[in-house]
Amino acid sequence: MKRLASALLIAVLASGCAHAPATTAAAPAVSSAAAASTLKLFEPLPGLYTAGQPSAQDWAGMRARGITTVINLRTPEELKGRDEAAEVKAAGMRYLEIPVAGADGINDANAKLLHEALAPAHGAVLVHCASSNRAGALLALEQADFDGVSKDAALELARKAGVTSLENKTKQALGISP
Repeated sequence: MKRLASALLIAVLASGCAHAPATTAAAPAVSSAAAASTLKLFEPLPGLYTAGQPSAQDWAGMRARGITTVINLRTPEELKGRDEAAEVKAAGMRYLEIPVAGADGINDANAKLLHEALAPAHGAVLVHCASSNRAGALLALEQADFDGVSKDAALELARKAGVTSLENKTKQALGISP
């Protein structure tokens, strides 16, 4: 019985975050046009990417990298004149929106929405906003609230995901004294 319990514990620990995207066997080769993108991608967790705003030309390269789901945290007003959903779908990826209105949108309700969006993802996921600040901050809160990551580890994850100017807001949301 003790041996079975130990094996189950090891399996649970090895699986990591319950909803973390499965890593893909091998990402297809990236074409030279896709490789020319200047978008900076962060990978704070295996198969989970964050970034600032991708251009319309970046989607094919992301798909070639193995990304299957894009979660946009920008509000509709931020993307006026652009149909990002159509761009992403045309590149063969799933598209979700969680409008996060600036620092005030770094809250438990949006962290829960992000958690729910990540749960069914199969393959690599990109979470983006304008600069990766909101993406990193909300991801940290999601990890602390729903995946049992310590506050300090969640803050470090936020930094790895591109948080800069929202670090103090991230600390506040996590309950860490500035």
